[in-house]
Amino acid sequence: MRKKICAALTAGLIALGSFGVVDAMPRDQIAQIQVKKAKDFKYWTKNSVAKQKLIEYVNDVTDKRSKNFIPVADRIAVFDVDGTIACETAPFCFDFMMFVHRALDDPDYIASAQDRANGELVKAAIYNRKMTNDVRRKHCESNASVFAGMTADEFADYTRNYLNTPVEGFDNLKVGEAFYLPMIEVISYLKANDFKIFLVSGADRDYMRTSAEIFPVDGMIGTDYKHVATNQGEIDGMDYILQPDDKVVRGEFVSKDINMNKVSNMAREIGKQPVLAFGNSTGDSSMINFSLRGNKYRTAAFLVICDDLEREFGNVDKAKKCIKLADDNGWIKISMRDDFKTIYGDNVKLSK
Repeated sequence: MRKKICAALTAGLIALGSFGVVDAMPRDQIAQIQVKKAKDFKYWTKNSVAKQKLIEYVNDVTDKRSKNFIPVADRIAVFDVDGTIACETAPFCFDFMMFVHRALDDPDYIASAQDRANGELVKAAIYNRKMTNDVRRKHCESNASVFAGMTADEFADYTRNYLNTPVEGFDNLKVGEAFYLPMIEVISYLKANDFKIFLVSGADRDYMRTSAEIFPVDGMIGTDYKHVATNQGEIDGMDYILQPDDKVVRGEFVSKDINMNKVSNMAREIGKQPVLAFGNSTGDSSMINFSLRGNKYRTAAFLVICDDLEREFGNVDKAKKCIKLADDNGWIKISMRDDFKTIYGDNVKLSK
């Protein structure tokens, strides 16, 4: 009898660890989040209007009796990443922070003078909150350089190590855990209703492949870098044949996946208009407009509003602009403050 009681208590504690929100949820548990039906949502506030609108939309377009029914083949949802499903405020997008670490602080790597200079430039832009597209271009050029020559496995290993870094400004949170739990529930819910999920981000695609490898997504579209053979040199890939002693490694910067580039890459890699789009800023407008305009199906767009000043580094001015953007375009607003029952877990706090 005692063994049975102990077993029951142990099972209960495991269940609490899996489904209760205490510290940041470990990555293996984030991967296990499942929302198959509306009643399964745990991390949204009870009366969230945004959640109810999502549920109503999904119920409508998956009902074969509805005039708005969407065949499974055309159920496509696209998500921005930074600021939409993951933290981008501590103090900035994590692929940028990993670059700064590599260029300036990695004890096992010495960056070139130019890459260090660009690292300092990017770091200053991050902490002064003055990021521009010119600085983004410098980041992309040197991000290519400081990771050049790494195989996919080597870069993934480097990224996994970085994911264990504590998130600046938070207690009890690591980079690899810094996902919005309510939004991960949305991804799970859509997958359960036969939607294909594509992450469409300005982040380094290889970084994203590792950081988001725990999610059931169908594709990742991001900032791209060439992958070349180690002995290829300047030879065009049309003229070069992979040799037995070649490795395939990261090379030069190709394109930054923001604004219209997101649309171009979606058109090329998905080949269809999405019917659902999730973003968090004006930078996602092109992605959302491409998904909604001229679409033969019922569509919807959701904008995550960075209005939480107690559990996150919210931005009042940006929140006001995004509220206006959503209202002007008929997009559905998701308030991090009002709609999220938790963000990362109840024991994740802003550092004092």
